[in-house]
Amino acid sequence: MVEGKYHPVLQQISDRRPELTPKGRVLAEYILKNSRKAVFMTARELSEACSVSEATVVRFVSRLGYGGYSEFLQTLRDAIDTEMTLPDRMALTDLKGPAADRFRRIVTQEMDNLRQLYEGMDMAAMARVVDLLDRHETVFVVGSRLSYTLAYYMGWSLVKVRENLHILKGSDTIALDRLTVAPAEALVVVIATSRYPNELIRICRHVRRLELTLAVLTDSLSSPLIPFAQEHLIAPSRYIPYLGCPTSLSCLINFIVQELAGRRAERVKAHQERIEQTYRENDIFFNLDKG
Repeated sequence: MVEGKYHPVLQQISDRRPELTPKGRVLAEYILKNSRKAVFMTARELSEACSVSEATVVRFVSRLGYGGYSEFLQTLRDAIDTEMTLPDRMALTDLKGPAADRFRRIVTQEMDNLRQLYEGMDMAAMARVVDLLDRHETVFVVGSRLSYTLAYYMGWSLVKVRENLHILKGSDTIALDRLTVAPAEALVVVIATSRYPNELIRICRHVRRLELTLAVLTDSLSSPLIPFAQEHLIAPSRYIPYLGCPTSLSCLINFIVQELAGRRAERVKAHQERIEQTYRENDIFFNLDKG
């Protein structure tokens, strides 16, 4: 018997054990004891490891309330990803063998992540987030650690299509001050990737107390920031990354900015002409004519 405190998805398996069939309990015990191994198994591999049929595996995940084995595996992956330390991730990373093989594997994984984003995106939720960015006069984009890179990219891009845009670093407590004195109609966009820094959770909680509008861009339905948000978008990863998988989130941000620009076509034209004038007056970019 496996005892102890589990991540919610594993706790669900533990709590449901008494009502499972004998073979279902075998699967439950194996997953609870070997979750970091099971997350990389196909349904056939899991069935062979537990000496049960693939049909039993399918019935098991259905009994737990999942639409299929792939959905269960993604939820388990998200749970494991949240709990894994840097040494854990290092142990999962194959750093041996030809560099070309590792390169192809990394590119293939990112392509798989983009395919999952493409196939699973909630376009209605996407439209609502773009509506918020269009409607609110003031916008703050917040990130921390890895997600600060994405927040900076989103903020830098949004500056090209709208006014009153502010980029905040979640690890800087001044961010709390800036949000405290923000206009009541401000929109806050928080970007978070696993392992979900506590400072971003603190900021989301603070935003809710201030009754500001909050949208969260994140990489998993298990993200602890989602309960604070009025709107959220998920750019999932099918793999447990060594350091992070920013490709899908950056693609999502790219689309959001372009969609907003399309809605504000006339205003954006005048806005960008002012920006370009500043570029010319301050010699910001390389100009071939000047040598």
